[in-house]
Amino acid sequence: MLKKLRIGIALWLLFAGGISFAEEPKSGGTLIIGRGGDSSGLDPAFESDGNSFMVCDNLFEQLVAYADESTEIVPGLATSWEMSPDGLSYTFHLRKDVKFHDGAEMNADAVAFSIGRMMKEKNVKFFKDQWNFPQKYLHIANYWLSMEMDKTLDSIEAKDSATVIFRLKCRDAPFIANMAMDFAVLVSPTAILKLGENFKNHPIGTGPFRFSKWTRDDLIILDANKEYWNGKPYLNQIIFKSLPDNSDRFSELRNGTIDIGLFPDPEDIESAKKNEKLKLISQPGINIAYIGFNHTKPLWQDNCVRQAFAHAINKKAITDAVYSDLGQAAKNTIPPTMWGYNDDIQDYPYDPELAKRLLNEAKFFNKLKEAGQSRITLWTMSIARPYNPNPLKAAQMIHDDLKNIGIDLQVVSIEWTTYLKKQRTQAPDMDLFQIGWSSDNGDPDNFLGVLVDGLANSNVRTQWKNEEYHNIIVQARQAVSKEERVKLYRRAQEIIHEEMPLMNMAHSMVVCPMNQKVMNFKLHPTSSIRMKNVWIK
Repeated sequence: MLKKLRIGIALWLLFAGGISFAEEPKSGGTLIIGRGGDSSGLDPAFESDGNSFMVCDNLFEQLVAYADESTEIVPGLATSWEMSPDGLSYTFHLRKDVKFHDGAEMNADAVAFSIGRMMKEKNVKFFKDQWNFPQKYLHIANYWLSMEMDKTLDSIEAKDSATVIFRLKCRDAPFIANMAMDFAVLVSPTAILKLGENFKNHPIGTGPFRFSKWTRDDLIILDANKEYWNGKPYLNQIIFKSLPDNSDRFSELRNGTIDIGLFPDPEDIESAKKNEKLKLISQPGINIAYIGFNHTKPLWQDNCVRQAFAHAINKKAITDAVYSDLGQAAKNTIPPTMWGYNDDIQDYPYDPELAKRLLNEAKFFNKLKEAGQSRITLWTMSIARPYNPNPLKAAQMIHDDLKNIGIDLQVVSIEWTTYLKKQRTQAPDMDLFQIGWSSDNGDPDNFLGVLVDGLANSNVRTQWKNEEYHNIIVQARQAVSKEERVKLYRRAQEIIHEEMPLMNMAHSMVVCPMNQKVMNFKLHPTSSIRMKNVWIK
């Protein structure tokens, strides 16, 4: 009895004294992230790749943000906002005393400038600063265009220094979620006007880290923003190191020369589980790996041909070999964890004989000769991505499957940043292209509109044009209820299945190995890499 009493007193003293078993975060140190390739640029308005955005996530901020581990919308540089009853205007109320890294004030004029610079017709009203927009950008605001933002946004008004009003041309259900995406970051107008196109190499935002150095194809260094409005980050410095080879990247992680190794091979994940110096975090990815057709060529405008390819490629075998147990074969363009997913759709079975019959019925080989081709090409990424850990292995298996039905396929692998730019041109020497997508905002429109609807804009990677499909996507954006949007998106997925504008290949788990000393690093559904609250043990 006395022994129990002493234990009880000891426990009471322990908790009454406020002692916690959780480790307190420590400040200081440099953390090195190994990734598959370099960034294209560091001005998010003009980029579209994850390797650029993962750096920008720590340099810039938006009016609204996604919660730490979900796509729930929370305050960002705006503390609050209201939507008008008709859904045609949004009023944002800004934080005060927030500075850009160059000391310029973050205010309503800076908001109007940051978003207004992407508008084709710059219907922008400033409150005080009266910024003049650069006459011309050499780069294209790909996200802005592919999401048809010029058809959505009518005007921006800086009502006073802390209030900005966005007026829309039509209702847009995903608008507030879209405003948390990377392209909608706030930038320093003084820096843009001073640096011009060179801003992408010397970015200035309001985020928890500041840009320090960029050695192309090697590393990008960020330093802590000691004056950050939401408290100084724990780390002194982050280094994003480009290590294209998956095995080399994991080797450096195992040897301790990097602290986090993004996009590992499945076999390296098994090795990491057995290494006491490493730990793993994982979550289902909101993503899709797919194969697109070059719809600008007559060869690929017959959906009978496209369906034949769907039967010819052994999707299940490729998923098993490339992803192991960390992926699943995809039958829809949106993942099964996303609202609006149409589970009633039945995927095309692997059937090489049926594929041959469909190709013969479509006179594919005659059309190939008429096009002056004896073989077709598959353009593919040279580096691992969150949605595909080994694109070259997948490409080789696709090559073998197509050879099995008499098609000679040439795999073309191009350096990542060059690939992103060249693929958009829909070059005539490109027949198929292998790529993928990770969710930006948790909304089906971010997949079904941005990836597939070629009538929306020429920057949509899959330049497939279908009037019924386009009208459905427009209706879904303007729909009042979620139930109506679900119905429309289910039909959109049926059309994709019937017309086969792209071949949905796989959805992947996202797994990240890291050193045991890395604390509080979290994966995000949008693939953001957020380092503000990370610390080193």
